[in-house]
Amino acid sequence: MSKLKGILLTEGMHGMISQVEGLAKALDIDFTHHKVELNNFCKPIPPIFLPVSQIVYKKFDYSGFDVIISCGRKSIIPSIHLKKISNKNVFNIHIQDPKVRLDNFDFIVAPEHDDIQGQNVIKTKGAIHYLTENEINENKNYLNSFIKKDEREVWALILGGPTKYYDYSKKNLKYIFSIIYKLLQKYNFQLVVIPSMRTPTRTIDFANEYFGENHTIIKNVDKKAYLSALAISKNIIVTCDSSSMISEVALTGKPIYVANILPKRNDKRFQKFRNLFRDLNITRNLGEEVETWNYQKLDETNRVANIIKKKINL
Repeated sequence: MSKLKGILLTEGMHGMISQVEGLAKALDIDFTHHKVELNNFCKPIPPIFLPVSQIVYKKFDYSGFDVIISCGRKSIIPSIHLKKISNKNVFNIHIQDPKVRLDNFDFIVAPEHDDIQGQNVIKTKGAIHYLTENEINENKNYLNSFIKKDEREVWALILGGPTKYYDYSKKNLKYIFSIIYKLLQKYNFQLVVIPSMRTPTRTIDFANEYFGENHTIIKNVDKKAYLSALAISKNIIVTCDSSSMISEVALTGKPIYVANILPKRNDKRFQKFRNLFRDLNITRNLGEEVETWNYQKLDETNRVANIIKKKINL
């Protein structure tokens, strides 16, 4: 039996791509990915007020798809429209709260902290993503040529980047780095710093300056380095600005310390997410006593995929 064909629609941001591709792979479908662009006059208008029409978005090549997986505000109208004009039965799945009528989609995959209700809503603990345990294990040795050859255990610091909620100022970074430095002095571990696509160069440079030559600073975005760090680290520190990265790291079952930054504006939604992960015994706040704890590895992507497979007889 040939695989179903999928079309993935996002705004091109890493967190969105991780979610749609992760679900597509877990569903075991062939897929193509399209970065959605809205026509200029539609860009400032919320999707709920836009017509379900081709005039909303710039046309792209598509054909023969069975499944649409979308994520992000710009992808909402294209997903609804492509399903509407298809000449066969197409399933459309939207990730995150679409803020339009829920029955425009066959499935909506949304984190519990979004607090949306509906018969077609599949709630997740945190964000789904494209990491797998196999990938992590396959890249375990990748950092061998980077890290210092000594007896120290490895801790990872996974850096996000500035958002409208969190400022990566030198003051905020110094606050986080100073807590880590005190832990370094007390526990004598080797720190591996892993940047993400949102991490400014100045942040990487400051980490390099602050922690010096006795630790490992990965200076460019490197997925294999990220996966390797997840595999070899005893404990993992993640900045608070990315629920996606915290969710990804939870696949390891390893202790996660969240490095908090004072928000620039109300971050109630992110607080709800972090409180949930703390209640699930997945995270602690950086600065609390270092301890060892266990939790069930969180693999929401495959759990969601299995629910969808059963409902569409995939």
